[in-house]
Amino acid sequence: MPTMGRYCKAYTLGTLRGFDHWSENAANARTEERERDGAQVLVPRTLTDDSYVFLHETLTVTDGVFLDEHVLFDRRSPEWEAFCAERLEFKPPSEIKDGASC
Repeated sequence: MPTMGRYCKAYTLGTLRGFDHWSENAANARTEERERDGAQVLVPRTLTDDSYVFLHETLTVTDGVFLDEHVLFDRRSPEWEAFCAERLEFKPPSEIKDGASC
């Protein structure tokens, strides 16, 4: 069963790609139906700079609201933390960071 995080915020992928050390796992994108050789098949969706993705309180980026599904980026580092705080102004509510329940 997928895990719902406690806080996330949507960003365009192009904004996140502005991080110098960005590398996404596009194969983990949500799937969509496409026709291939006359049959309907599920394929990862094509991610563009305009695609909306979700940054979670853990600083993981997913292609959907669940914390542990369709993970595109999960390389937490001091540089990523600084990018999220300074460039994105990503700031979960204090009760989330302090571990209090929602």
